Amino acid sequence: MKIMVVCGNGLGSSFIMEMNVKKALTEIEKTAEVDHTDLTSARTVQADLFSGAADIVGQLDDGSRTIVTLENMMSIPEIISKIEPHLL
Repeated sequence: MKIMVVCGNGLGSSFIMEMNVKKALTEIEKTAEVDHTDLTSARTVQADLFSGAADIVGQLDDGSRTIVTLENMMSIPEIISKIEPHLL
C-alpha cells in the first residue's frame, strides 16, 4: 500500500504529516510506503491513499482517489482513526 501525504508546496507540513503517518502505522503495527508531495505533483502520482488538510487534499477528489482529510496533522489518534479503515 502506498500513502501519499499532500500539502500546498510539498515541503514542511507534508513532511511533518508523513512522519506522523509513519508513527501512527508503527503504533498499530501496520506497514505502508509513505511519501509526501505538493498538490500539483499529487495529481499525477499513483497512490492507494491520499491524505492531508481538507482544503488541500480535497482538491484531488475526482471520484477515483481514496482521500483522507485530517483536521489536526499532529494528532496520531486522529491519523490512526482515519487511515486504519483503508489499510489492507
